[in-house]
Amino acid sequence: MRIIMNQEPLGVASDIVLPNQLLRWCDSVAINFHTDYSATGEAPAHDKPPFPFDPEINHKIILWNGDISSLQVDAVVNSTNESMTESNPTSDRIFQRAGTELKEEINLDVRECRTGEVIVTQGHALPARYIIHTVGPKYNIKYQTAAENTLHYCYRNVLQKSKELGLHSLALCVINSVRRNYPPNEGAHIALRTVRRFLERYGSSIDTLIFVVDNTDFGIYEVLLPLYFPRSKMEEEASRWQLPSDVGGPDGEPLLPDRQIRIIDNPQHTLHPDEESIDLSSQIETSINIEHAFSQMQGDLDHQRLLGERPLNNTLDDIMVKEFQHQERYECLLRRARTEDLTEVSGIGCLYQSGVDRLGRPVVVFVGKWFPFNKINLEKALLYLITLLDPIVKGDYVIAYFHTLTSSSNYPSFSWLKEVYNVLPYKYKKNLKAFYVIHPTFWTKMMTWWFTTFMAPAIKQKVHSLPGVEYLYAVMSPNELEIPAFITEYDMTINGLRYFQPTLAT
Repeated sequence: MRIIMNQEPLGVASDIVLPNQLLRWCDSVAINFHTDYSATGEAPAHDKPPFPFDPEINHKIILWNGDISSLQVDAVVNSTNESMTESNPTSDRIFQRAGTELKEEINLDVRECRTGEVIVTQGHALPARYIIHTVGPKYNIKYQTAAENTLHYCYRNVLQKSKELGLHSLALCVINSVRRNYPPNEGAHIALRTVRRFLERYGSSIDTLIFVVDNTDFGIYEVLLPLYFPRSKMEEEASRWQLPSDVGGPDGEPLLPDRQIRIIDNPQHTLHPDEESIDLSSQIETSINIEHAFSQMQGDLDHQRLLGERPLNNTLDDIMVKEFQHQERYECLLRRARTEDLTEVSGIGCLYQSGVDRLGRPVVVFVGKWFPFNKINLEKALLYLITLLDPIVKGDYVIAYFHTLTSSSNYPSFSWLKEVYNVLPYKYKKNLKAFYVIHPTFWTKMMTWWFTTFMAPAIKQKVHSLPGVEYLYAVMSPNELEIPAFITEYDMTINGLRYFQPTLAT
């Protein structure tokens, strides 16, 4: 999004980036929704848009993928640990450019920063006047509410400190960290709504706020920004359906009393305080998977809550019967898959196993361009999916979906995706450890967000958008990845030859 200027302003180094060189959110192109959500029959999560269209606020916002240490702003934000010694790409760039004086100031005057709090230092050799340091929380599903509240206070304290110092321009990095197990998507929601609520109250104190994100987070923020900062009345109206039902309190703080009650009332938390997670399924001997029955029930309740519906008053017996019927249906499809001729689907080559990742988990590859949704026998496609994946999903596995050069004829319908997801047993969702989307487009980001929010919340935190093939090599060896030549050729045209070329599929 950086605009290249013909001449550098006088007195400014060539590698320094000024806010007026970057594209304001209000000047970016709004989404032209073709879907009339009111005609879909789906109930909106909100009676009115929680975050109205506001051109004045949008003019303050910039979304930028770049080096935060090069920005000439009043302050940049550094996400670190409590001893302020964490090594991450953002901190490393800030400390390297700021020089040794920054380390000396921290060692002599600061020394530590508690989780959720902020510490201010001079910018030293940075183009920025100040550095606002903060420590994000570690994420544990048992203490999810505490982590969400702490992350909110990180962002809120950064903004409040900027106001107290009279700063007018701020470069805000992503404070939540995958190194601390924080789901990037959930962290982005908290960041955006906290910033939005602050600007609604104290917008006059800040002229420019730059969300500085890396390649991975850029796609998430690109999708979610229109929900919290709509650029048109159309985006504002669509947000009634696309936003989660919980958009926080007056300051954007989490409001999750139902989750707090479930955590407090669960006696297992007091019996096993040091365990990351507790699996009770091994303690329950029944003819069906009770763990899935409860998870399916919870998923249904969460889905109804997101859509503003009243939960159904199902009994455990009803759920168990439904689960038994569900399992019977799958077993029937599996028997058919093993006996029917599926060569017309298997010959397409769009779905296959390709080696293992660095943890020894099988990698399933799906090539979107080779999936002829409008021409293929969808029933046989489902049978082939089942016969291929059934032996794989008995243990952990990952999926790599290549969206490279796909067209509308390759896009499956929501109804078919929902049918497939509902047919597949719980082991498919539980043992799936990661779903990588390579070469995503805006369409895939929107559809992935929608599907995982309303249809498949169990896998939402496992989906990762990757801008290139090389990003897969952090989790799997190039020699284990077998993909069509057109994918690597396309990748080289947009990302350059910066990695070892994998073995190509024949």
